Amino acid sequence: MLGKTANGLFWMYRFLERAENTARLIETGQRIALTRSGASDLEWRPVLQTAGALDAFLQVNQEITKDAAIDWMLRSKDNPSSLQSCISAARQNARLVRTALTHEVWEAINDAYMRAQRLLARKVGERDLSAVLGAVRQSISLVRGATLGTMLRNDIYDFARIGTFLERADNTARILDVKYYVLLPSVSSIGSSLDNVQWETILRSVSARGGFRMEYGNNYDPQDIAKFLILDRRMPRSLAFCVRKLRDNLGYLVECYGDRREAWTKADHIDRAYLSHTIETIFDYGLHEFIQRLLALLSDLGAQIERDYRFYE
Repeated sequence: MLGKTANGLFWMYRFLERAENTARLIETGQRIALTRSGASDLEWRPVLQTAGALDAFLQVNQEITKDAAIDWMLRSKDNPSSLQSCISAARQNARLVRTALTHEVWEAINDAYMRAQRLLARKVGERDLSAVLGAVRQSISLVRGATLGTMLRNDIYDFARIGTFLERADNTARILDVKYYVLLPSVSSIGSSLDNVQWETILRSVSARGGFRMEYGNNYDPQDIAKFLILDRRMPRSLAFCVRKLRDNLGYLVECYGDRREAWTKADHIDRAYLSHTIETIFDYGLHEFIQRLLALLSDLGAQIERDYRFYE
C-alpha cells in the first residue's frame, strides 16, 4: 500500500497525537503559571513556542494574553496545531482512507470529532478548561484503543504507528528543550524549589510522573529526568522508545514490501548513533544541541518516509 492511502493514515494519526500533545501543553501552561509568584500573561510565550505556534500567533495578535493564547491553541482555525484544527484534519484524513479503517476506529474518530465540535463551539472559560481538555484527551484515547484492539497488524497499522511515534518523539524533544532554555527565569533557578516544581510539571505533561517516581522516588534531579525522557526504552513517550518503535514499524514495512528503504536506515542511525549514549555523554555534548540535532533528524526522517512511500503520487 503506497501513495495517498499511506499518506492519509500517516497524517491521521500524526494529527491525533498532535491534538493530545496540544492539550497536554495547555495543561502544562496552567500548572506552570500557578508555580510563579506574580505570574504574567507572558508565561504563555514558552507554551506557544513549544507548540511551534508563537510566530503565527503574533501575526494575528498584537500581544500575548492568557485568554488569547489558550483560545488560539484550543479553537483557532488560523492555527493548524489547535485542538480543533488537528481533530478536524485527522477526521478528514480518516474519510479519505475510510476503507482502510475498521468500523470501530471510524466510529471512534467520528465521535471524537463531533465531541470536539460541541465542546469547542464557543470560547472555553477557565473554570471549564480542565474538563474540556480531559474530554478531548479521552476521545483520542478511544481512537487509539480501537486501533490497538481491532486493526489488523499489516502495512495499514504500521503507517498509523509511524505517524503516532514520529509526532510523539518531536513533542517530547520540544518539551525537554523549552524546559532548559525558555521556562527557567534565570540560571540561578536551576536546582531551586521552583525548578523542581517545573520539572514535575514537565513530567506530568508527558504522563511520565508516575513512572518516574517508581524508578527514582520523589527526588526530581534534572539529569535523572532527562535520562528518563530521552533514554528509557520502557517509557512510552521517551525519545528512545519512540525511535525504536519507528524503526520496528519501518522494519515491518521492509518485510511487507520486500525491500529496505532509506527511511529504515535513517531510523536505525538515530537509534544507534544518538540514543545509545549515556546521559552524561549527552550533557557533555550539550542537551540543547543534542535535542536540536534530534529534531532535525526526525524532520528529515519524516520527509524520507514521504519520499520512500510516494505519499503525493
